[in-house]
Amino acid sequence: MAFGINREELKAWKEKVRAGEVAFLTHYWLDDRFPDCKTVTKAGCADIDKLIEWGKKYGLQPEWIDYREDYPHFDLFGKAEVQALLDAGLEDQVNRFNLLNKHEG
Repeated sequence: MAFGINREELKAWKEKVRAGEVAFLTHYWLDDRFPDCKTVTKAGCADIDKLIEWGKKYGLQPEWIDYREDYPHFDLFGKAEVQALLDAGLEDQVNRFNLLNKHEG
């Protein structure tokens, strides 16, 4: 279950993904499979080769790509989530979701 984002943020992420950009969407998230994770960042790009190359920097495997709903993306959690957002210059997302305090160390 996703929450903490608005329709405009989702629409902008989808547009960037379709345009072949590596785009990020962070939101609160609850999933019983990951009880320690309260947020997830979707790093998406319609250009699969570009997404795979981007993911290599973070040790992400191509088979981890989620192809659901025509918006291929990696789901990022924890330290990888924080580092990818910081590398992309998205400190606002890190601060908005208080990710540094949750994943220090």
